[in-house]
Amino acid sequence: MNDSFAYVRPQSAAEVPPPSREFVDVAVLDMNHAHHNAGHDSIVGLVRRLSADLAPSLESEGLTVRLTSYDVRRLAVLPPLNDGLSLILGTGGPGHLDPRLNRRDAVDEGEILESTEWETPLFDFFDAVDRHDGAMLYGVCHSFGLLCRWSGVAVPVLRGEGKGGPSIGIVDNVLTPQGLEHPWFARLASHLPDGKHLPVVDSRHYDLIPTRRRFPRGIVPIAFETRPDGEAGEALTMVEFARKSNGTPRMFAVNHHPEIPNATELDELLHRKLDEGEVSQDWYASRAALVERLQRDDHSEPARLLAAGYSFAFLVRDGLKDLIEDRRQRRGRTVSSAL
Repeated sequence: MNDSFAYVRPQSAAEVPPPSREFVDVAVLDMNHAHHNAGHDSIVGLVRRLSADLAPSLESEGLTVRLTSYDVRRLAVLPPLNDGLSLILGTGGPGHLDPRLNRRDAVDEGEILESTEWETPLFDFFDAVDRHDGAMLYGVCHSFGLLCRWSGVAVPVLRGEGKGGPSIGIVDNVLTPQGLEHPWFARLASHLPDGKHLPVVDSRHYDLIPTRRRFPRGIVPIAFETRPDGEAGEALTMVEFARKSNGTPRMFAVNHHPEIPNATELDELLHRKLDEGEVSQDWYASRAALVERLQRDDHSEPARLLAAGYSFAFLVRDGLKDLIEDRRQRRGRTVSSAL
């Protein structure tokens, strides 16, 4: 642990750390089901870096960012929601988005056998986040698909031969008319070369296909996949489920990987996992191919990193700032009432 950041990985509900005046809590919903991955570690690394950036504010309040990672699919452990503000980050993960289908429809790293016991508590947790104006949830990939299933706005469809199989690498998404008018994503659009197409890091075995033409009130489609002709395809890729009063997404997820850092940082992460014996040479080689793709496609890097920021990193940064400010104001009220 350093002065600004601490990491916790509970193995049961009994090990979930209680709230403490010393910590600003961030929760990670780990959907990887104990499979090796780079995304979870990238999210941890992002929160660690942001904590270092915010160290002066944290130190002035005597606070440390405590990131607690919850193994949702394997252990069915979920975070509590605080009375004030909460920040929750959902990862990607392997396999089908319906745990009932993984015995016969696992496509990522061999057969995935899992219980369904985590699904109802997770969807109840999403309900609670949706109702709680102080809860912020930002998800990627598998978490996106689970939010789509929870809300009923889209269903997973395996990308077969007709779609060219899995979508892996750097691809374009296109902002919807609602996305272009959104107070947050309009700022992103103003920086894009053509004002609507954004490059993203993809690793998508399943498309999320909308179940209706009109989305429920409060749920906003932000982007779709891009067809070869540049127009929007059928697969939904970015959705806002709830919004803050200041126009920033409060509950938002994407079907790509904005948490993946630039090529240099990703290369360092993969080498570290290999050097520490955490992953096999084959696993390392399969992920290192993405580093090569990022390096070859460096002309799109400025737009890709900006899109990743608006899709994830900037939201996490602002969420952390909100948590620190909320804690400062609460302490101020406590001191004032004591006087």
